[in-house]
Amino acid sequence: MEFLTPGSGLLFWQVVIFLALFFLLSKYAWKPILSSLKERETSIQAALDSAENAKKEMASLKEDNEKLLRQAREERDKILKEAREAANRLHDQAQTDAKRNADKIIQDAKAVIQTEKQAALRDVRAQVAQLSLNIAEKLVKKNLTDDKAQRELVDGFIKDLKLN
Repeated sequence: MEFLTPGSGLLFWQVVIFLALFFLLSKYAWKPILSSLKERETSIQAALDSAENAKKEMASLKEDNEKLLRQAREERDKILKEAREAANRLHDQAQTDAKRNADKIIQDAKAVIQTEKQAALRDVRAQVAQLSLNIAEKLVKKNLTDDKAQRELVDGFIKDLKLN
């Protein structure tokens, strides 16, 4: 049973060695160990604070990026809207100009047609006048006393006429 219960001498020396070791450790080892632990704790806390600041900064940058992206989209939409409006204005202007040009061409064509019509009517009148003069001249030359002579004269004039 001696193995199970230590002797008083062994117990005394164990307590003395423990107290000496405790004294030496507290005097020389614990302060550097505690200071290195404190330093490590401080560096870990600084790293955590730095990570938190970086996280906040990233969130701020993300928010700024989203704001810039939203502004860029609004600007793009505004530019596209202005471009569509400009295209519509140009289209409407082109249609108006084309209609105006078409109306001018039609008016010019009507004027030309009217001028040609007037010239043709003058020509026809001149030809009718000339024909009337020719008929009158032939009538004066020939004395028409009977109906038969008048019919022969009219038939002769009709044959002489060259109609186009």
